[in-house]
Amino acid sequence: MAWLVLIFAGLFEVIWAFAMKKSQGFSLLIPSVVTVIFMLLSFALLSFSMKSLPLGIAYTVWTGIGAVGSLIVGMVILQEPANALHMIAAIMIMSGLVLMRIASQ
Repeated sequence: MAWLVLIFAGLFEVIWAFAMKKSQGFSLLIPSVVTVIFMLLSFALLSFSMKSLPLGIAYTVWTGIGAVGSLIVGMVILQEPANALHMIAAIMIMSGLVLMRIASQ
């Protein structure tokens, strides 16, 4: 259960990062509100997952999901530039997350 909650916490991190980008420095109301709501949800779910997962694993997985998810959203939705090195880095991060999961069993 803690792992599923942690995955949602990471996905919510991607949502708030995207909304923050769209808020134009918190100058637009709706994206700003979405940012704050999903930030709070993400932190709450991360905190819940830490009840049973070690800090180092939970935080690393949370930030990894946020980093790779934000990279993908940036490339796909915002049309931000991407190259082979970006993709290799994302694959390495995801590989690290899988290894964290395996190592925690």
